[in-house]
Amino acid sequence: MKRIRDAQTIIGSLEDGEAIAAVSKELTETLADLKAQCGGRPKAKAKGTVTLTLAIEVEGGSATITADVQSKRPKPVRGSSFFWVLDDGSLSTEHPQQTNMFDGPRGVVGTNA
Repeated sequence: MKRIRDAQTIIGSLEDGEAIAAVSKELTETLADLKAQCGGRPKAKAKGTVTLTLAIEVEGGSATITADVQSKRPKPVRGSSFFWVLDDGSLSTEHPQQTNMFDGPRGVVGTNA
């Protein structure tokens, strides 16, 4: 009689190996997504989880084990844009109380030029 006593063998044999393949695939995809979200920034962090749940049903002298694989990944980080709100409700990328020094020459205030 063959006895299985270690979790690695039990999990590896679930669904003829398909369950552990699903865990491996989900783990790899989650890690790739989290790395991408860090965007190469050295101190950036992204967190996620991969969960393998085993539902076990024992009836008489037999057991049925059903595996479920789930993951949680954070939403991708989106950038933000800054605008000034003008009196009429429109947006501008230029501060409304500052003049543009690149518009060309302006007349000097207080001279007859």
